[in-house]
Amino acid sequence: MTTYEKEIYTVIHTSHDHLTVEQIFLQIRNKYPRIVLATVYNNVNRLCDAGLIRRISLEGTPDRYDCVEKHDHLVCKRCGQLADLIFDDLTGTLRAAVGEAFLSYDLKIFYLCPNCRKEQDGNH
Repeated sequence: MTTYEKEIYTVIHTSHDHLTVEQIFLQIRNKYPRIVLATVYNNVNRLCDAGLIRRISLEGTPDRYDCVEKHDHLVCKRCGQLADLIFDDLTGTLRAAVGEAFLSYDLKIFYLCPNCRKEQDGNH
């Protein structure tokens, strides 16, 4: 693993947020001021391809990155906030439903977060 890959891996695994490449870049730039955004993109893609980090794609928003430990996500439909959610492993249930082996699953539950729900209720 290169120096930048190690740094990106550490930033992602120590963050409680689901960071975009730009957010990762801003954190790493503090330690490595000569780094450029393209370098972060390239290294993030290599880490994803190697299965060391996980890409979370949501329509209309930049990809975010997370650790690969199995967990799912709550996604606010209004503000896009992501929160980790841990269910019992659904692999057996999904395998029975699909009827064959599959590579992986990524569960996203869409809802309105408490802040957006409060705002929505206040507008009625």
